[in-house]
Amino acid sequence: MILPIRAYGDPVLKKEAEDIEQDHPDLKELIENMFETMYSASGVGLAAPQVGESIRVFIVDASPFAEPDDDGNVDPEAEGLEDFKQVFINPEIIDEEGEEWAFEEGCLSIPTIREDVMRKPDVRINYLNENFEEMEGEFNGIAARIVQHEYDHLDGVLFTDHLNPLRRRLLKRKLSDIAKGIVDVKYKMKFPLRK
Repeated sequence: MILPIRAYGDPVLKKEAEDIEQDHPDLKELIENMFETMYSASGVGLAAPQVGESIRVFIVDASPFAEPDDDGNVDPEAEGLEDFKQVFINPEIIDEEGEEWAFEEGCLSIPTIREDVMRKPDVRINYLNENFEEMEGEFNGIAARIVQHEYDHLDGVLFTDHLNPLRRRLLKRKLSDIAKGIVDVKYKMKFPLRK
């Protein structure tokens, strides 16, 4: 089932999410719905708070980055992403390393806005998979960035929070319009200030 994605301004997006237990009700169904929702919105990651669930769960499928462009070329940064599809439950970032680099990010909860965000290129994270098995992963480049972006959602942090104050001020009107539902979006959303 495709769930409505919560738009910028929804309080659930600024709340710190809670860890869950293995017997969390309807977790398997929620994860399936999250993948269906993410695919319908052409996303590469989705965190549970974005569908109104304040729990520490996010999903990723970075395979679209590994698809060839119109000329048949694949971005070298996307190497290995064709198989990067995972569920992260109760994740904890252990380490972030390297020299920060800029990359243009967007967010399904903040449609039409894309901005360069500085992040470290390497991340190490402990998490549980969908079978509640303990995992440790090391990710770099675009994969690390997707993990960091989705992990931020679990702490109530949006990519716009990483922008400098001047840039945020310049986006204020657009962000306000998104919260009101004044935005052209091709997927199901729930807007906190829509009249």
